[in-house]
Amino acid sequence: MSEPTQPAAEVPAQPAADGAPVPLTKSAEKKLAKKKENEARLALKAAKAAKAAAAAPAGGEKKAKKEKVKEEEPAFVNTTPKGEKKDLSEPMASGYNPIAVEAAWYDWWDAQGYFSPQLTKDGEIKPEGLFVIPSPPPNVTGSLHIGHALTVAIQDCLVRWNRMLGKTTLFVPGFDHAGISTQSVVEKRLYKNGGTTRHDLGREKFVEKVWQWKEDYQGRITNQLRRLGGSYDWNRVAFTMDERLSKAVIETFCRLHEDGILYRANRLVNWCVKLNTTLSNLEVEQKQLNGRTLLNVPGYDVKEKFEFGAITSFAYPIDGSDEKIVVATTRPETMLGDTAVAVHPEDPRYKHLHGKFVKHPFLDRRIPIVTDDIVVDMSFGTGAVKITPAHDPNDYEVGVRHNLEFINILNDDGTFNENAGEEFKGMKRFHARVAVVQRLKDLGLYVETKDNPMQIPVCLKSGDIIEPLLKPQWWVNCKPLAEEAVKRTREGELNISPKASETEWFRWLENIQDWCISRQLWWGHRCPAYFVNIEGAEQDRNDGKNWVVGRTLEQANERAKKLAGDAKYTLEQDEDVLDTWFSSGLWPMSIMGWPENQTPDLRQFYPSSILETGWDILFFWVARMVLLGLKLTDKMPFPEVLCHAMIRDAHGRKMSKSLGNVIDPIDVIQGLDLEALHAKLYEGNLDEREIQKAKAGQKKDFPKGIPQCGTDALRFALCAYSGGGRDINLEILRVEGYRKFCNKIFNATKFAMLKLDESFVPEPTAQPTGNESLVEKWILHKLNFAADEINKQLADRNFMNATGAAYNFWLYELCDVYIEAMKPMTDESASEATRRSAQQTLYTCLDHGLRLLHPFMPYVTEELWQRLPRRPNDSTPSIMLSKFPTFDKAFEFAEAEHDFDLVFSAIKSSRALAASYNIQQGLHVYIRAQNDAEAALFQSQVPTFLALTKNCKSVEVVRDISGVPAGCGSEVLTPTTFVHVLVRGQVDLDSEILKCDKKLALAKMNLSKIVKIESQDDYESTVPANVRLANEEKRKTFEADIQLLEHSIDMFTQLK
Repeated sequence: MSEPTQPAAEVPAQPAADGAPVPLTKSAEKKLAKKKENEARLALKAAKAAKAAAAAPAGGEKKAKKEKVKEEEPAFVNTTPKGEKKDLSEPMASGYNPIAVEAAWYDWWDAQGYFSPQLTKDGEIKPEGLFVIPSPPPNVTGSLHIGHALTVAIQDCLVRWNRMLGKTTLFVPGFDHAGISTQSVVEKRLYKNGGTTRHDLGREKFVEKVWQWKEDYQGRITNQLRRLGGSYDWNRVAFTMDERLSKAVIETFCRLHEDGILYRANRLVNWCVKLNTTLSNLEVEQKQLNGRTLLNVPGYDVKEKFEFGAITSFAYPIDGSDEKIVVATTRPETMLGDTAVAVHPEDPRYKHLHGKFVKHPFLDRRIPIVTDDIVVDMSFGTGAVKITPAHDPNDYEVGVRHNLEFINILNDDGTFNENAGEEFKGMKRFHARVAVVQRLKDLGLYVETKDNPMQIPVCLKSGDIIEPLLKPQWWVNCKPLAEEAVKRTREGELNISPKASETEWFRWLENIQDWCISRQLWWGHRCPAYFVNIEGAEQDRNDGKNWVVGRTLEQANERAKKLAGDAKYTLEQDEDVLDTWFSSGLWPMSIMGWPENQTPDLRQFYPSSILETGWDILFFWVARMVLLGLKLTDKMPFPEVLCHAMIRDAHGRKMSKSLGNVIDPIDVIQGLDLEALHAKLYEGNLDEREIQKAKAGQKKDFPKGIPQCGTDALRFALCAYSGGGRDINLEILRVEGYRKFCNKIFNATKFAMLKLDESFVPEPTAQPTGNESLVEKWILHKLNFAADEINKQLADRNFMNATGAAYNFWLYELCDVYIEAMKPMTDESASEATRRSAQQTLYTCLDHGLRLLHPFMPYVTEELWQRLPRRPNDSTPSIMLSKFPTFDKAFEFAEAEHDFDLVFSAIKSSRALAASYNIQQGLHVYIRAQNDAEAALFQSQVPTFLALTKNCKSVEVVRDISGVPAGCGSEVLTPTTFVHVLVRGQVDLDSEILKCDKKLALAKMNLSKIVKIESQDDYESTVPANVRLANEEKRKTFEADIQLLEHSIDMFTQLK
């Protein structure tokens, strides 16, 4: 899904690959002017090319172009001792090097304790407020990918912004043990490296291997998080299987069981044969098939494909009769577990069969015909339905209603057991599908197979086809928990954005099902549940009454004694572990010390301020945190949920290792050539066929590898992409474009520092004196607007617009305008007062401008800010602890903004005219202002005009058309202001007359439209005043345009 279109003024320009970003204007008029200027520039380029071609010697050889040899800078070596502050006494480097700029700062921030919560002297939350984010714990399955970088960029941006607003902030890092995923990846690695299985090692040894993996990858991920600049409090780092967090898991299990919320039952589960474990409904994807489809299935030969999306009909013989009844199924192999055939009680076709039986064709089994008006639709198929209670959710309910036999035919490894009969025992399930159909054909019972559009359940982790299977498991009754969550959300305790996610939230909670939390794994929190094996007693292991739970073995024994009475017993702990999301669901409170109720962190930092995560785990994780948080603490764990987009590649495809489009953020930061990208594929568990496919994908997407972009450019780009959509199609070239933006900031600051001579001392405050020049007031007003806009957009969680405001201020206002305009104010001819004022304004813009960028770009802003002198009595040690700029009434110069915008419009208009006429040297500009105020304004800004207009030789302000020499190209700026550029002798007069004629016709047509609108009888009474005012302004502009064009036509005609 493409990103939503935003108003040009609010969206950061996308830097072009050549580093020349396309400016974004703040009105249609400015946009049009810029378009004209660009078109003119292209025309100039084409003219130059034509001129060069004409000047080339006929038939001669081209002059060899002298190649520029770029001196290669020596590789940067960080010499700053770990944790110490970087030495910036040396002059700034010749250019921006992100590796050099980013070096040492993170270790210094961490060593100084800047990431820890800043409290009052009394150890309490600061009066400015509190901001806490529990970082979503990345899985220790492997390194972070670019999606994690998006999470860090957004969350750390919010944390740094709130810290600079003066609040007490806490950003808690952590890691998730990720039961299924981590066990799976370790098993694959063991088998790939030495052909070893977990069963060869045994549970204890295998778990030791997983802990080794965890330590390795937690270290790698930690390094990635630090490189990404996340200002985490590393003193509070957590892991879901730490002793402290494990205690919270055990307490939750026991408390829910004691409250009757958690129970044991033998019910149908989603069984993944490949992973050999149960899955929750959320871990199963329903794959849509439009008809017969051949698919590969994990665990089978890659050359084998099996048919899905088809429905097979076959006949059951009626016991004691020659009659048959036809049923249909999409899973023919399950007929080996059939224990009934259901018909509708009102169906006249089968009333004579009520109470009868059918004979199973392969097994010694009589199957009853039952009547059921819930599962049977008389109008569908034959109106007869085969029932397999142990292998189908709907059939399970039929089995319960009719007290049918539940026959499990499947082993955990996907082979059929003895209940399927000797012929099929030991056969793999999909081989059995083929064999069953063939046997039905052999017996003459097969009827037909037809296309059947349907969904099939697929494991999100392994891609295996899920099997419904009866298993005794631990379940959580989610209904009462969800009802409370819905109630409290509707009461306003939780805000979810974007709104689309909120709608999904209510829909899911209102249709919630019980949650199976048992997993048949070795890696994870083992269930604190024990079967009480009473000597001499007949007991059903499936019955929860024969089980006890305990926070400790001692507590379990106490409860077992009560259950067993005087009889001897032994305790057998459940072999299963708990669903990973069960522990992750406790994250916001367990990291703060729960279930200990009086820990300082729990008292001060729970609930959190916000939960920011991807929309794809809203139900996996966020919902579980809300359900458990409300149940266990009676508090909403956070008042706000912000769902960010899912990152896809530039083609809109989901990131996949086998496609070769998974991007390590460190590779974007440091850069990586194609060969090294290929080499990294061998570090994973891909087979050779998948590696070759991934290599092809990498070669297509990154033919030259991934360019070095740096952390700041990556973070800024990811925030700039985040405007509320559900998907981001990431283009590395755009990230590289923002590296050029970093370079612009670096070089602009370096140049500006030259303007702040050694004697410069900033004023004690940034407050304007009131004596600033027009352009100074203009830039301070723009700075104030940018600060206000960025604060508003961050409060609204619109990172796209926030980065846009910062980008526009730095590039199009500070760099393109003020730094250029101040040059004449700081040269030797300027007065001391003028020079000092311009310097103070420049300093304020640099100081505040870097602060505005810091939440997005922490490294380059710290590097440059540390080079700026401090105001007297300002001992702020780091930009991350400085005050974030907010709206300041003293910086509001609305009149100055209006006046300078008019001047700058004239400058841009003169540039466009010069470019359109291919005038490269000796530009003469005439500004015709018809009223005194505008004439005085333009006269005062002639130096600025000259500074901002390349190759401009003179600017003259005139009051009448008679003051404009013949032979000028002209443009209307306002109904009372006109720009003229002398073009005499440099244009084709006939061509110019023709152009003016066309423009005149268009202007007259536009004028007639406005006049027609204004001439309507009810115009004054029905059209709003602001619209009437705008129409009047348009009419006056068109009238002035017509007058000017008619004059130009006469003038060019006289010159012929």
